[in-house]
Amino acid sequence: MKQKIFLSLILLSAISSLAAEPQRPHITGLSHIALYVHDLDQSRAFYKDLLGYQEPYSLFDTNGHVHLTFIKINDTQFIELFPEKESQTNSDQLNHISVLTDDAEGMRNYLASRSVKVPDKANKGRIGNLEFNVTDPDGHQVEIVQYLPDSWTTREFGKSMSDARISTQLKHVGIIVTNLEASKEFYCDILGFQETWRGARSTNQLNWVNLKVPDGSDYVELMLYTELPPPDKRGTAHHMSLEVDDIEKAKAALEAKPAFENYLRPLQIQTGVNRKRQMNLYDPDGTRVELMEPKTVDGKPAPPSTAPFPGIVNTNSATTNAIAK
Repeated sequence: MKQKIFLSLILLSAISSLAAEPQRPHITGLSHIALYVHDLDQSRAFYKDLLGYQEPYSLFDTNGHVHLTFIKINDTQFIELFPEKESQTNSDQLNHISVLTDDAEGMRNYLASRSVKVPDKANKGRIGNLEFNVTDPDGHQVEIVQYLPDSWTTREFGKSMSDARISTQLKHVGIIVTNLEASKEFYCDILGFQETWRGARSTNQLNWVNLKVPDGSDYVELMLYTELPPPDKRGTAHHMSLEVDDIEKAKAALEAKPAFENYLRPLQIQTGVNRKRQMNLYDPDGTRVELMEPKTVDGKPAPPSTAPFPGIVNTNSATTNAIAK
């Protein structure tokens, strides 16, 4: 009898301990990608006049200059543009990536319990959302954001979404990774992302690993390198992917816009290693904007690569990563 009581107490203690551990809140998708831009007017012309997006609001510094402006993809996804300071010229254009949660403070507590460095609390930002930043193993800033009912984001629901938009969905963001295992520990083991596909250009070189958010369909694409390219050579690897139903129609829509006269790169449709049709554009700072269809050319999934990492031979240019995946 005493032994049963003792075992029961142990079981209750274990259950109590488990219940006391913070649980991970939902991560429902990508919120935004944030970029430094050298010339804000040129970037506006690219994202607004060519790609067809609108700019619902901006934030200004104490001198009245634009500190940050928002390019709206849909009600929950944005491209944030930060005018770069002189000291940032020729630097990495990626400022941060952001994922959307339903409980920012709960996520902060959970990450702290998993030994991730977090601030003392989630703060309400200038546009009214609850947010905080963490750093991934490669030094990328990852913003965790919760949209609040009284925020500018919520206020603008249903607005600033022109039918001229080239895409209505930010499907993935690509970031450079030099340690796959460390990144998978952070994104998968801690944040709950799930690996869905890995791709390679050859049988002995693993190049991409896709990690889907735990409670949605958006994903982060890990662009694998053995060493980081120079900061001003990362624009094709650090990228965003916008989903389009028909890549040929998207190409024709872009070519029909008056702003296309000022876009000097050729538009080339390719079928990637993932057997999806896609096309790359580049903003004025060289950041790659990938347009990609959601389905493979024959409706069959592309098999994942079994190639090992490390596999990419590092060069002084990230151009090779623009090859269609």
